[in-house]
Amino acid sequence: MLQHFQWHGLDPSTRGTSVAMGNFDGIHRGHQAVIDLARGHGPLGIVTFEPHPRQFFNPDAPPFRLMNAEARANRLARLGVDHLFQLPFDATLAALTPEAFVHQVLANGLGVSHVVVGADFCFGKGRSGTATDLARLCGERDIRTTISPLITHETAEISSTSIRHALTEGRPRDAAAMLGHWHRIEGEVIHGDKRGRDLGYPTANMSMDGLHLPRFGVYAVLIDILTGPQKGSHHGAASLGVRPMFGENRPNLESFLFDFNGDLYGQHLSVALVDFLRPEMKFHGLPALITQMNQDCDHARSILSAL
Repeated sequence: MLQHFQWHGLDPSTRGTSVAMGNFDGIHRGHQAVIDLARGHGPLGIVTFEPHPRQFFNPDAPPFRLMNAEARANRLARLGVDHLFQLPFDATLAALTPEAFVHQVLANGLGVSHVVVGADFCFGKGRSGTATDLARLCGERDIRTTISPLITHETAEISSTSIRHALTEGRPRDAAAMLGHWHRIEGEVIHGDKRGRDLGYPTANMSMDGLHLPRFGVYAVLIDILTGPQKGSHHGAASLGVRPMFGENRPNLESFLFDFNGDLYGQHLSVALVDFLRPEMKFHGLPALITQMNQDCDHARSILSAL
């Protein structure tokens, strides 16, 4: 059972956990290597931060996250994590020196027995602590430390930045090769303008607020319904963008589930981007739009049937 805790006032039974520590945005293959090194040394835990420190220090920056906290927790659960220690990143935490962080959070607060981080990990006020500093400070408190080397893909280091770049260019398969899984957008189905229903293509609408925006356009997608009586997996086609046909300008994700009939409002979906089919376009009239949507769905069915 995945559990969420803050860094103080924990259930004593969680002490002695072997943890991987980092932001884990995307939980790519490099992150998974860090997590795997924490396995087998007691209960498996994750120490991460919410909001992402980059959001805390620069709240007005363009959205950059590959996954929200919900998607991260779901992916970690699939990886067999027992405890998720999601530290509230605020001014108090940001002001801790490396020594104070290890003493107050890892040793006294969480009581971890083993910490694994990537070789490029930095922590403490002003990012002044390195992975080497962490090993020294933890060693002084009888906490084992393992530093994971950086993982490469086709001679380049795997990073959240390189994955964002692939998604921006509409290359979800390249992103998936670095992630070790499909890039997924997860969240609640919200009410839209219901135009798709009138066109014969009812869609499940999801907000993209706070997330890095992949290339706008139409994708072949895999869709998991995570909650509600219709939980299950489906193939589909999704439009990601600002809907120029109707003058909208707030990005969202609209997914059409093949061979599905039901009400998904308020339920949570996980939508995996498999292939980019075409850019977002503005059509001269609804008949042209419907013709294109038919072609998009046929194309997506062909791609997904081969998986």
